[in-house]
Amino acid sequence: MSDDELEELRKRKLLALQQKVAEEQKQAQMEQQLEQQKQALLRRILTPEARQRLTNLKMVKPEFTEQLELQLIQLAQQGKLPIPLTDAQLKQILIQLQSQKREIKIRRR
Repeated sequence: MSDDELEELRKRKLLALQQKVAEEQKQAQMEQQLEQQKQALLRRILTPEARQRLTNLKMVKPEFTEQLELQLIQLAQQGKLPIPLTDAQLKQILIQLQSQKREIKIRRR
């Protein structure tokens, strides 16, 4: 390989790397913007106490809370949820979701 070919190969690799970094930054920015929109909607839907409960729950069960937030937003947009949703109402929803889970019993002989 000549020096010119090697230099051209380096330039192409550098350009590809720069494009990848730019794409990752764009993706991260879009995710951050979506998260901000979601939080703004939750501020309108939930009372401060209910938001605090959701934040506490997010520390313990982040995947569950993520799905719950999306469901709450969808229900509120469809008009199937009282706005603002109080902490007591959120507790009731969480209790209902908890009771829907299948209980696993292990019996030992």
